[in-house]
Amino acid sequence: MARPKRVIDPDAAYHVTSRGNNGRPHYVDDVDRRIFLRMLERAVERYDWLVRAFCLMTNHFHLVLQAPEGGPSLSKGMQELNGGYSRTFNARHRRRDHLRRNRFHAEPIESESHLLEACRYVVLNPVRAGLCATPEAWQWSSYRATAGLGPSPGFLSAGWLVGLFSPDPARACERYRAFVADGTAVPPPAVVVESGAWRSPS
Repeated sequence: MARPKRVIDPDAAYHVTSRGNNGRPHYVDDVDRRIFLRMLERAVERYDWLVRAFCLMTNHFHLVLQAPEGGPSLSKGMQELNGGYSRTFNARHRRRDHLRRNRFHAEPIESESHLLEACRYVVLNPVRAGLCATPEAWQWSSYRATAGLGPSPGFLSAGWLVGLFSPDPARACERYRAFVADGTAVPPPAVVVESGAWRSPS
């Protein structure tokens, strides 16, 4: 039986995840991660995605992105990204089996506060998984670029996200870093932002 087509709202943001098959690594080494990021950059350019946050783990990855109206569907872009990377991975590591467990998952993001929580969750993934002590220690996420601690990859809309915290760049980075650092608090702290219109493309 054919699987139902996904319904993608072109004005919404999505938390997108994709996992390796049977818990097997999606990336064996840093070369794999660099290959994936180059392919992600091509997908962003081709499909007009707006990537707000990302993190590459061991057996999966996270993206927070928007697929603006007028661009091709999120499904088509993800099919090209995952399919192209899988073929490259299998060729490089001399494998033949399926790299991914199933289709990617896309959770719609309904509000600005939900968007910020998703972006924080994504960059805290390696800390919660015990891969590093702090988010800035993990080079395979958007945290360092968004926090003003390193260069931003061309496909990342880092300035847009941090700009939600303040129009002043230095203050915005400081408040973003504090917001992420508070991510393990129970209950989560209130989100304080100085701008709205999170759906606006940039």
